Amino acid sequence: MARASKKTPRGRAAPKLAKVGAGELVTLIDFVRYAVSRFVEAKLAFAHGTTDPVAEAAFLVCEALHLHPDQFEAFANASVTKAEGKVILDLIHKRVTTRKPAAYLVNKIYMRGLPFYVDERVIVPRSFIGELLESHFGSDGEAGSLLDDPLAVGRVLDLCTGSGCLAILAAHHFPNAAIDAVDISKGALEVATRNVGEHGLDHRITLHRGDLFAPLGDSSYDLIISNPPYVDADGMAALPPECRAEPKLAFDGGADGLDVVRRILRDAPKHLAPEGGLLCEIGRGRDLLDEAFPELPLLWLDTEESEGEVFWISAADLG
Repeated sequence: MARASKKTPRGRAAPKLAKVGAGELVTLIDFVRYAVSRFVEAKLAFAHGTTDPVAEAAFLVCEALHLHPDQFEAFANASVTKAEGKVILDLIHKRVTTRKPAAYLVNKIYMRGLPFYVDERVIVPRSFIGELLESHFGSDGEAGSLLDDPLAVGRVLDLCTGSGCLAILAAHHFPNAAIDAVDISKGALEVATRNVGEHGLDHRITLHRGDLFAPLGDSSYDLIISNPPYVDADGMAALPPECRAEPKLAFDGGADGLDVVRRILRDAPKHLAPEGGLLCEIGRGRDLLDEAFPELPLLWLDTEESEGEVFWISAADLG
């Protein structure tokens, strides 16, 4: 990884972190506390797999020590070696001075407990769709399931796949499905290819380069999922440095944020099986979308950390 510049991206002097003396930080929790203090002091933004400085600090400490995040509590009071401490402090310094997402610093992010490789070629995954696949697509058509028989799902499409994480989560959730995943970015598909291979899913997930449905011909799917670009012009102008480190293509949804979503809604009916449906994340554009498509009975779904940012619509209701 390239050495951090002595200047921030806008030319301001990089923050100076207080020196840590030998033996002042001993345990994992000591390093987390120190990191939290530095992150808050630097006014970092948290929107990339972790939502607060404590979770981000614990994530970086675990990655430096080759621990799964779920193992932090078990080792919180364990001592850190001098060499390990240097690695942790270096990551904290880079996070503060570069303002890059933590996931880029360690080339890893977790979604629903699964690890995924990421770098600057892809947006850092943080979609709510992974949780919704578990909460609203139960087996054997159980109560609340949006598909009558999820185990019978044979084909799934992931539009704007990025790192491939949602396609991989879908492959785990729908064990009998073949999955197509599409992205317009060559770099993103290179990352997705790596993730698909590392999860042993080359035989079930096919990656396509192209603009939305363009490379798919007349293929039809039981389920289409998408986390497309949906940030509007005002939002693009106000992105924090962490988000500006990510590919602009993955954010920019046009003036009102709905350019890509409109195209998905327009073309999805031609690619959905009669009993299928579309699950799409659009951020905070619910009111605009409801106003633009008053005739569509969009079902807005909530998660533990979101309210009305993902909609579902069946093929029958799309027409």
